[in-house]
Amino acid sequence: MGYMESYQLWMSDDYFDAATKAELKAIEGKDKEIEDRFYKELEFGTGGLRGIIGAGTNRMNLYTVRKATQGLANYIIRQGGSHKGVAIAYDSRFMSPEFADEAALCLAANGIKAYVFESLRPTPELSFAVRKLGCISGIVVTASHNPPEYNGYKVYWEDGAQVTSPKDKEIIEEVKSVTDYADVKTMSKEAALAQGLYQVIGEELDDAYMEELKKQIIHPEVIREMAEDLRIVYTPFNGTGNLPARRILRELGFRHVYVVPEQELPDPKFTTLEYPNPEDPKAFTLALKLAKEKQADVVLATDPDADRLGVYALDTKTGEYVPFTGNMSGMLIAEYIFSQKAANGTMPEDPALIKTIVTTNMADCIAAEYGGRLIEVLTGFKFIGEQIKRFEETGKGSYVFGLEESYGCLVGTHARDKDAIVAVMCLCELAAWCKKQGITLWDQMLNLYEKYGYFKEDLYTITLKGIDGSRQIQEIMDKLRSNPPKVIGNIKVRSVRDYDCGKVVDLETGEESTTGLPRSNVLYFDLEEDAWCCARPSGTEPKIKFYMGVKGNSLSDAAARCSALTEGLKAYL
Repeated sequence: MGYMESYQLWMSDDYFDAATKAELKAIEGKDKEIEDRFYKELEFGTGGLRGIIGAGTNRMNLYTVRKATQGLANYIIRQGGSHKGVAIAYDSRFMSPEFADEAALCLAANGIKAYVFESLRPTPELSFAVRKLGCISGIVVTASHNPPEYNGYKVYWEDGAQVTSPKDKEIIEEVKSVTDYADVKTMSKEAALAQGLYQVIGEELDDAYMEELKKQIIHPEVIREMAEDLRIVYTPFNGTGNLPARRILRELGFRHVYVVPEQELPDPKFTTLEYPNPEDPKAFTLALKLAKEKQADVVLATDPDADRLGVYALDTKTGEYVPFTGNMSGMLIAEYIFSQKAANGTMPEDPALIKTIVTTNMADCIAAEYGGRLIEVLTGFKFIGEQIKRFEETGKGSYVFGLEESYGCLVGTHARDKDAIVAVMCLCELAAWCKKQGITLWDQMLNLYEKYGYFKEDLYTITLKGIDGSRQIQEIMDKLRSNPPKVIGNIKVRSVRDYDCGKVVDLETGEESTTGLPRSNVLYFDLEEDAWCCARPSGTEPKIKFYMGVKGNSLSDAAARCSALTEGLKAYL
């Protein structure tokens, strides 16, 4: 069926409601807009759905959410997991509560109980709830840090992690097999409640989640000693982090936590934010203004679904606040946990630090320093969750810390996804520990650079939207595969890892080996001088991302090397 036929069907079929038809009537005659909304089905990928909210097959709406949920329900039934139920959480975005209910009622109509949070909750708490309630699966309605016009739908499995192979592909096939919207089941909320197929959850899960977080504290006595002196500015970016982040800090005893008032309460428009992303310096404008007023030691921001954390810390020498990348804040937490566990004799047997392939190589150094095992996985925190599950099943290996460069990490195994609430807690404990030593978080970062080397990473992104975007992205990847660069930014390429075919090729000897990881459309270039570059199409946005890293002799040297590498890549492209 062509896009215009799909458009006419949605305009005429009684299955679609009046509001949907009115929205589509308003674009009548606008062929480009109609084509973009209907030229394909909104793709259900390995991470679920993500797209612009609106009417059409290529949009996030009640019908596409319901259809995706029917596919998930079919899969759960085939797996014999109907009796276990599904936990559902949602964030502060437009239509999030409605999409959560739509998913719940579709599950209920298929005989699968839905446990729905009473109000918005962080993504990591959903991950925790799946295991706590013994569910077969979980759904969180969120578009993470995307602009306000977006929403999304992520699927978790019974281990609390986002679905991995082969289940991800099997679920995708089930969703694809639902071709007729009219075949999708649903029921009224009243009927679902009456039949015990819709259960509201909330406070009891919150309390249990908080208790798990507190177990990760290493030095409660330091927090008690420094709680009066440490000053913290926090912003939840109008999302789900506000209540849990403030609660955990309050219960631990931190007394001076200042929340950015304009970004405190849920706001689906993200009115004061151009982009609710802790990677964006502009998003910290109000927080930094408040930090200067309050003379804060540390500034923290969680993204709308509270799985990623952004950090600024005071440099007492300049009086300015220094931004930390996800790599930097992750390394601060990793060093603190490993060093303190080693010092107080609580390091578990066979400790592991897990990172994604595009995360800083300083992680390798920290693992080696404390006798830990460094494990690399593909990009996506679900692969870190998969390793935790493997440790538990085999009894070999002890998870200590895991992170990815995109501002996400996990301390503890209460969740199987990145958790910005536990990261807030750990950063504040570390800030208190630093304060007791008479240093700042920035001073401690400089200590790590001096100890391990001045590692510096960068990310170069090309956005290619619309119908032709995916084709252009694939053409770039094809070029890199067929004619891999021998030099990037005057640094020689030593080997190429092609994760799509699982091969590593030494460019000097021609020798081949295997990557040892699952197949993925990713290319990784190992360079001389401790440098590297990696190309990867985004799984959630119309972008191709180029990650790179270097190791320098100083901050300025590392910055110069990284800049040269980035410019060299651009020249090649």
